[in-house]
Amino acid sequence: MSEGNRKQRGKRGHAKAGSSGSPGAAQAHPRRPASGASLSGKPKLFSLPSLCIMLALAALTAAVYAPLRHSEFVAFDDPAYVSENPHIAGGVTWQGVSWAFSSGYAANWHPLTWLSHMIDVEFFGLSAGPHHLVSLFLHIANTLLLFGLLCRMTGAMGRSAFVAGLFSVHPLHVESVAWVAERKDVLSALFWILTLWAYAAYARRPGRPRYLLVLVLLGLGLMSKPMLVTVPFVLLLLDVWPLGRVSHPAKWAVWRRMILEKIPLFALAAVSCVVTLMVQQRGGAVAEFQAIPLKLRLENALVSYIAYLGKMIWPDRLAVLYPLPHSIPLPAVAAAVLLMAGISYLVVRAAGRRPYLAVGWFLYLGTLVPVIGLVQVGLQSMADRYTYIPLIGLFVMAAWGIPDLLVRFPYRRHLLPVSASLLILGFAITARAQVRHWKDSVALWGNVTQIALGMEKAQAHLALGNILREQGRMDEATANYAEAIRQNPDLAEAHYGLGLILAGRGKLDEAIASYSDAVRLKPDYAAARVNLGRALASQGKAGPASVQFAEAVRLEPGSADVQRDLGRSLLNQGKAAEASAALTEAVRLKPDFAEAHSDLGFALAIQGKRPEAMDHLTQALRLKPDLAEAHLNLGTALAREGKSGEALAHFAEAARLRPGYELARQNLGIALLGAGRLEEAIREFKEVLRINPGNSEIRRTLEELSRQGKQPEPDPTHPL
Repeated sequence: MSEGNRKQRGKRGHAKAGSSGSPGAAQAHPRRPASGASLSGKPKLFSLPSLCIMLALAALTAAVYAPLRHSEFVAFDDPAYVSENPHIAGGVTWQGVSWAFSSGYAANWHPLTWLSHMIDVEFFGLSAGPHHLVSLFLHIANTLLLFGLLCRMTGAMGRSAFVAGLFSVHPLHVESVAWVAERKDVLSALFWILTLWAYAAYARRPGRPRYLLVLVLLGLGLMSKPMLVTVPFVLLLLDVWPLGRVSHPAKWAVWRRMILEKIPLFALAAVSCVVTLMVQQRGGAVAEFQAIPLKLRLENALVSYIAYLGKMIWPDRLAVLYPLPHSIPLPAVAAAVLLMAGISYLVVRAAGRRPYLAVGWFLYLGTLVPVIGLVQVGLQSMADRYTYIPLIGLFVMAAWGIPDLLVRFPYRRHLLPVSASLLILGFAITARAQVRHWKDSVALWGNVTQIALGMEKAQAHLALGNILREQGRMDEATANYAEAIRQNPDLAEAHYGLGLILAGRGKLDEAIASYSDAVRLKPDYAAARVNLGRALASQGKAGPASVQFAEAVRLEPGSADVQRDLGRSLLNQGKAAEASAALTEAVRLKPDFAEAHSDLGFALAIQGKRPEAMDHLTQALRLKPDLAEAHLNLGTALAREGKSGEALAHFAEAARLRPGYELARQNLGIALLGAGRLEEAIREFKEVLRINPGNSEIRRTLEELSRQGKQPEPDPTHPL
């Protein structure tokens, strides 16, 4: 800081109270802020130097993030948010807008973020590149607005440019910009900066219209991401520096006026907090206290504050996932507490001479509070995206603190610009390398597998295995599941993924073993129980299968598919009445579930409830005319009523729709035999043996026909 600034600051007195047109009480008259800030005159933001700085910032940001134009959506919330979200995929519609404002989808309420995605789809469809570029455009806008805001509030163009440069290219910000599902970060930050800009204008010349603009912009920001609930607190910090509305030390009367002035803003933030908690609890995103103890959350919050600080200084081994550990060593917690307390003490002590240190530090601490993990959402310990706004506080501390620290250094005027430029360039190179990891899902998670350790590595291999399996790259997926299990043998999801591949390859015994491991490790894993039941059913083990399905129904009573699985397994045990109950629930949950109607019709036919059975079987064919199973079941029911001609027609249709359908061809052959069409029946029986050479019943039938010409009676029942 210059000697002139120190003299000017020493001459200032306390701020005096005056009237304002705000919704609150009287205001404190602004004073000239410390350390180069100026409210008395507006810096020329569109002068040649500032325009050159803005052009350089925009060009640098665009160069760092240029690879995004070729990036894809990644298998990490992007499908749920955009590419596979039917509400978004339709573009801007009245139904979509209504959904955006009324839905708590994905355990979030941020209607403006949903609308931004809809607008992207309206213009660009589901081509990923333009979606990425819109996020980049918002990030560039945020960078330029941040520069303009700081320059306007402080009058320090160089320091403001340094903060904006760090904000623009810091590697910790890549996740917020390069991840389409994190559009809420860049969009909410836009309104955050605009809110601060509007408040600075209000502070210069208070009035109700200007205050209303602050309120509106904050509301828009909260509808983009509720993390902006800390804005009223941030505005109080700005009152200290650089707006200079509160002197140091300030009397309680002054602080009281500043707080009362922001009551409407605090109220708006409180409403957002309530809505967010309700939506996240309803969506199951907020972990219960029993699942994640309060002690662990507090310890993780303290350690994360320091971890973010460390990654800001040295952004190494950045990942999209930092799993929450089961425990945190006491020395790490103690060190974090001591370091945070020490920094807080030093910045408060220096607040009289260097208020920007306290403002920057408490802006960092305060804006992280909603996402620091005290109210745990998800299972991550921290996330790069959470630093998008909070790091501004640390950047301000560096931009104003380092020059003041080197005020007596003789080469300061040359060293500082060169060092700042080199630092920004270094971060830009690192950030560009980080951007390339967002090219696609395999690149993203493949990078994490290379840099992660322990639990993080296991989770990364699991995620990569899931992606490769969905792409049909089964050998690579198997290798990643195996590595995930090696890193963490208790990772149930990896056992489950391996089971899916083994089942798909017909290795049912090995698949059952993997599914069983998943269920043992995670007893409430409904998907694993369902697939374990299906594998057991494929081996003819209807009893053990029904046990798994029944437990899956208990875990997911609202799943029509699981209810149908349970009904089929009970039918295969001859428990038609119990099967009917499960299948009735399936069609209640999903009235257009043709397969469940077909199975229910068959179960009712076995019980002699012919009218109800026929209703459900005809309903199945009305919903899905090409459903081979429904034709088979209807044919069987008709055969029981003696309507052999109609039954034969449905058996033939089932065989036509699914040529390899053994049961359909078997019943068709029997029906043909009963109709006296011997040659056609024999042809169908031979086809049955071609499909399943082990069908001893049909083999005996053919042998008997060959020896004696006897015609067996049609069997009106069959296993599902």
